[in-house]
Amino acid sequence: MAKAKLADIVAHCNRTLKPDSFEDWPGAVNGLQVENRGSVSRIAAAVDATPATVKKAADEGADLLIVHHGLFWGKTHPWTGNRYKLLRLLLDNNIAVYSSHLPLDAHPRLGNNTGLCRALGIRSPKPFFIERGQA
Repeated sequence: MAKAKLADIVAHCNRTLKPDSFEDWPGAVNGLQVENRGSVSRIAAAVDATPATVKKAADEGADLLIVHHGLFWGKTHPWTGNRYKLLRLLLDNNIAVYSSHLPLDAHPRLGNNTGLCRALGIRSPKPFFIERGQA
């Protein structure tokens, strides 16, 4: 199976989604959250980085999991108990995690908001609410 460099995929995601241009919620981390050994042959995607989604990614042979809601939110927590098990599952299966929250919500072509407008048949959407400096 062909492999790509994790660094190249992360660079592409960062160029496309521009995570550094967003002020996200306190404690939210956009971008690469966990790295793997450096190469990717299969990518999985999920809304949340949970033990269930990581296990499914591992079962499918993915070595990169791209998620909307990543591992880091709000205050920091120790990596014990279920959080330790989640991290162990990622490391044991060589799965990297890339998260994009507000950058994905707001992306004009790939974003969740754009997809909803398309699904609802809205042809010329316009922002109506600004949150954290973003429409």
